[in-house]
Amino acid sequence: MMQHREKLRKKAICAGHICLDITPAFHNQRYREIGELLIPGRLIDMDKASVSLGGSVANTGIGMKLLGCDVEVLGKIGKDAFGQIVRRELEKYGIRGQLMIQSAIGNTSYSVILAPAGIDRIILHHAGANHEFVVDDLNLEEIKKADLFHFGYPPLMRSMYRENGKEMIRLLKTIHNLGTAISVDMAMFEEDAEAGHQDWNRILKEALPYIDFFLPSIEELCMMLDRERYHTWLQRAEGRDITEVLNIEEDVRPLADQLLSYGAKIVLIKCGSPGIYLRTASRGQLLSIQSIIKGEDVKAWADKEIFEPSYRVEKVVSGTGAGDTTIAAFLASILEGYSCDECLHLAAAAGAVCVGTYDALSGMVPLTELKKKIDSGWEKNNQQIITRRYYYVSKSE
Repeated sequence: MMQHREKLRKKAICAGHICLDITPAFHNQRYREIGELLIPGRLIDMDKASVSLGGSVANTGIGMKLLGCDVEVLGKIGKDAFGQIVRRELEKYGIRGQLMIQSAIGNTSYSVILAPAGIDRIILHHAGANHEFVVDDLNLEEIKKADLFHFGYPPLMRSMYRENGKEMIRLLKTIHNLGTAISVDMAMFEEDAEAGHQDWNRILKEALPYIDFFLPSIEELCMMLDRERYHTWLQRAEGRDITEVLNIEEDVRPLADQLLSYGAKIVLIKCGSPGIYLRTASRGQLLSIQSIIKGEDVKAWADKEIFEPSYRVEKVVSGTGAGDTTIAAFLASILEGYSCDECLHLAAAAGAVCVGTYDALSGMVPLTELKKKIDSGWEKNNQQIITRRYYYVSKSE
């Protein structure tokens, strides 16, 4: 059972993938497809670009910091100009970055994010030093002091996914043995990439018994567990966002069932603009994380299946980092002792705030401010459509 830590404030360490996000700002003209915009030889007039930290370490870690948590970050950067920018940006947010590791070989990771109005974003990504991250890079003494270790984007880190996740499983086992709670977020990958050739079904089956909070998107999850089903979704969507054509009973629940059969405890599946889906294991399985879940008795978290619709947003600017900040709020609210329902409300609220800005972090505010906005009557997005399309169940009620 996880060691109980008598602290006034719980501490989290966010580790894994970190990069610089470079986001050129398009003018407000809307496009139906990318071919209308990216034409060979064309000069495209742009607004100014934003340069910000990206990746799970930054988006979720700094997001948790801005939400009011005690956070340290752990990642790998290069000895280059981008690496210096990463350190300076972390300091701006009051994060010392003492656990950051400087690679003598690799370059700092970066992403160029193209987010024209009307089209889902396109990301040009270089993984850089993230590919080198290994268990030996961990500061185990610091991790042992933490209440939560969050690890993000292993599908974008070669050392974590090669040999069918051997190093990632070793990492999870090592931290599990320290008694620190573990949360894991995934990332989408191309089928023909090296990560796409791994047996992710096998990896998750081995990994989930060591993971307390598993936080993938529905697309990532289906790509890993049932690629044939994912192709069916693509055909059904006919070029639209996959999440527009899914339903809980037929599409999401079977994948969640599979995760629970593999030993998952608490699963939060990001379902894009419609909202987020929570599924939890039995009370007996959740007892190992009762020192983390303090807002309610563990029984109140057990055997849950809930779909939380998204909140209404006046203007969607970019989806960059929305999944990461949703996770940040979910984990932060758990550490701060909110109830299960409140954690879901706050997670959905953080995602809604994020899509109103070009980057992941500039819209983040403390959990208390998010809660005030929710309590003031913040409306859900397309509530009637969502309730017809999605299912809501709470087994414990």
